[in-house]
Amino acid sequence: MASKPGPKKTDTPGKAWERVRATEIQLLRKMRQITKHIGQMVSSFPQAGLNAPETDDVTNLLDRYGRLLDPWAKVQGDRMVAEIAKRDELAWMRNSSRMATLIRAEIATAPTGYVLQAASQRVASLITSLPIEAAQRIRNLTLEARASGTRPEDLVAAIQASGNVTTSRARLIARTEVARTASLLTQARAEHVGSTHYRWSSVKDSDVRKSHREMEGKIVAWADPPTLSDGMVGHA
Repeated sequence: MASKPGPKKTDTPGKAWERVRATEIQLLRKMRQITKHIGQMVSSFPQAGLNAPETDDVTNLLDRYGRLLDPWAKVQGDRMVAEIAKRDELAWMRNSSRMATLIRAEIATAPTGYVLQAASQRVASLITSLPIEAAQRIRNLTLEARASGTRPEDLVAAIQASGNVTTSRARLIARTEVARTASLLTQARAEHVGSTHYRWSSVKDSDVRKSHREMEGKIVAWADPPTLSDGMVGHA
């Protein structure tokens, strides 16, 4: 006799976080290709004096690289939002198995296009900003060194550290933008079906920042993003 099928499993908060983390890791892996190239360009900075003309060569090269990245960056932004949209929709449908057919249809037709388009454009812009920001950092360091009389070898060391700075920036972009896009997408679908509030819930692991742990279990209005104890304003 065939066994009776059990109830469908729904994603726990931890599983939902794993989906977001997977997208974050994929985006960061792509961005590391850029930070590697930036590091190679910066490492070519000459072991010379503060007035070396090669400084302008490096910064101009980084600026051009940023502009050339634009088409590639747009593809990465589109891929990120497509992955998040797919995972988010699947999570909604799994967790709405007991919802009325009408509600399920509403979820499927939520106006998420604007959210996804804006997120893709934002990510593409941030990716192309990486080499441009590195170029500006080199310019600022050079100007400050000339004004303060910094030793050439100290300036070279500071400039060549720009590769590490860019890597940290890429990591922050991947984490922040993937989480922000997932949150905005959830909000768009929730508000579309009439939700006005939600209960703040975290994964409750060591990576959760203190200000987020303090929000655990609180009811939040979509129309009123909370200000957390660390000054951050935004939804879960």
